Amino acid sequence: MPKILIVGAGQSGLQLALTLRDHDYDVTLMSAKTPDEIRAGWVTSTQCMFANSLSIERKHGLNLWDDVAPRAGGQGVSLGEPDGTRVLNWMGKWEAGPAQSIDQRVKMATWLELLEERGGNVIIHGVTTADLNSLAHMYDLVIVAAGKGELVQLFDRDPSRSPFTKPQRALSVSYVHGVESRPETPGAVDVWVNFVPGIAEHISIPGYTLSGPCQILYVSGIPGGPFDVFGDRPPADEQLRRHLELFKQYMPWEYERYRDAEITDPKGVLVGGYPPVVRHPVGELPSGGLVLGMADVVVANDPITGQGANNAAKCAESYLGSILEHGDRPFDRAWMQATFDRYWEYAQHVVRLTNTMLMPPAPHVQKILGVAQENERVANRFANGFNDPPDMADWFFEPEKAEAYLASVS
Repeated sequence: MPKILIVGAGQSGLQLALTLRDHDYDVTLMSAKTPDEIRAGWVTSTQCMFANSLSIERKHGLNLWDDVAPRAGGQGVSLGEPDGTRVLNWMGKWEAGPAQSIDQRVKMATWLELLEERGGNVIIHGVTTADLNSLAHMYDLVIVAAGKGELVQLFDRDPSRSPFTKPQRALSVSYVHGVESRPETPGAVDVWVNFVPGIAEHISIPGYTLSGPCQILYVSGIPGGPFDVFGDRPPADEQLRRHLELFKQYMPWEYERYRDAEITDPKGVLVGGYPPVVRHPVGELPSGGLVLGMADVVVANDPITGQGANNAAKCAESYLGSILEHGDRPFDRAWMQATFDRYWEYAQHVVRLTNTMLMPPAPHVQKILGVAQENERVANRFANGFNDPPDMADWFFEPEKAEAYLASVS
């Protein structure tokens, strides 16, 4: 049985390691932190996972929080003007099933412990290129699943698939308790996407954190704009205060819900920003050894469409299939490229959706959002596109296809 080394203890690396153990592969995973250190650390993402991704976890018995996590049944959309006026407000239902968001401090720490219980080899150690260079010859396949840090430099940017060279949004996240339910959907659990074109986007996500159910306040501000005021990385309470002040001016409907919110814990905040990028999947070590990148290492989307954890789950499942089908044959460059290409058949649609949503809304996109206010079928299809991005290619991206679809459901 091939020996496989996975570097990185996030959604993709741990999911792949755990599912390979289900097939008795000799798997070693390297994590920079222990489970306790992960739990005691800062939040790392918003990780809203949609039904298709959750079905992969359930298939492999990794759905450990279904009985405690909020189940978001739909995705709402509000569109506002810079003066705080809301001009659109509607809800689309996720027909494939509810979404779920588990704080990765909770999830990855638990999965790391589970991997050891299932016989995986876990090494707690940060990994440099020099470390990997000396380790790689001991394994039949080395996979890099750590989307940040030095190892990413092993994988060259693919300019033909990467239109951006700098961050498109200034990101800030606060995990909070004490958010009121939405007055138009009292008591409902849902994700709500708020757009103020040219200013910012805010996504409100029900989640589960160290202290139980919570609300995740995600903001992506246009660089240099009014929401780009978190670069000094303020303390958690100050970050939330700034969020609320901005909501009061630009999204007053959200301010009313969040006005009494409190931070879940001192490390329940996140600030950052990075350019969306697609990288070539095969990295070469100084020794000439080859390593395969996965998930955020090779396809890093802006989080505006909430695809990060979903992409990671899909990538891990795709790579699992490629490894199982390959058997005991050598994992050469051609196989690595083919493995990525198989995943790219899906991921290309996510990249297109995300990059489209980063741009000012085209006239046909504005029309879709407007029609969805009155047409439930359009609202539902837009919402379901975040669970199934390939479907968007049939009707959303191109004006002609959008017009044909809208005519068919009018």
